[in-house]
Amino acid sequence: MFQYFDKIVKGTEREDSLVIIQNMKELIGTNFSFLNYYKEIPVSYDAKLVNVDNEMAEFEVHEYQAKVITLEHKALIRSHEKFSFREDMFGEAFYVNVARKKVILCNFGYAKIRSDMRRFVRVVLDRPLEAEIIVAEDILKGDIKDISLGGASINVMSTEQLPTGLDINMFLKLPDMVNGSIHEVGVAATVIKVTGDEAPYNCFVEFYPEKHSQQQISYYINQRQVEIIKELKEQTL
Repeated sequence: MFQYFDKIVKGTEREDSLVIIQNMKELIGTNFSFLNYYKEIPVSYDAKLVNVDNEMAEFEVHEYQAKVITLEHKALIRSHEKFSFREDMFGEAFYVNVARKKVILCNFGYAKIRSDMRRFVRVVLDRPLEAEIIVAEDILKGDIKDISLGGASINVMSTEQLPTGLDINMFLKLPDMVNGSIHEVGVAATVIKVTGDEAPYNCFVEFYPEKHSQQQISYYINQRQVEIIKELKEQTL
């Protein structure tokens, strides 16, 4: 799973948390920008700071944000222009009430949000999709785990024919969620890396799609995004 942020420690973890809390005390009633991820889809709404007490901060949040914080047990917070520092932050969830749209966070720290470096929206698949990788005269079967316009991660049973840097051609079998049909999409790609100590291995590839293939992949990703957002909306926690 992608690590969305790196923890930054400037003093000690305890000192950093106290500095963040002290800054928050001056901004009760102010909105902060929260960020979480649900199946790789960013969920980001403003959250109002309503109270700071006992090294904890209470926020009024959007219902969807509360749901994802319940699942992730933390939240990322964008740096505030009135803070004495410029780093983004994270906080651990102490209490979440989805119905009341209330979150209490504690154990704050500084964060470098790595997901900001992504060029494309990535979606996780609940049901793996089939991929065929053309290598020499062989066809390797794989299951797509997640996909973006820029590439995918694919479960494969062998790594012998997939060295890092290998240029390959692939066929992705993408379903149309409207009519249930399957579109076979051809795309050129490069193997970025293969991870894992035993099968199934995780093969990461970067796409170089021509215009038509790009449109088909984009159409599928948009459908999957809508599906994920609907799932989050209907989820009861």
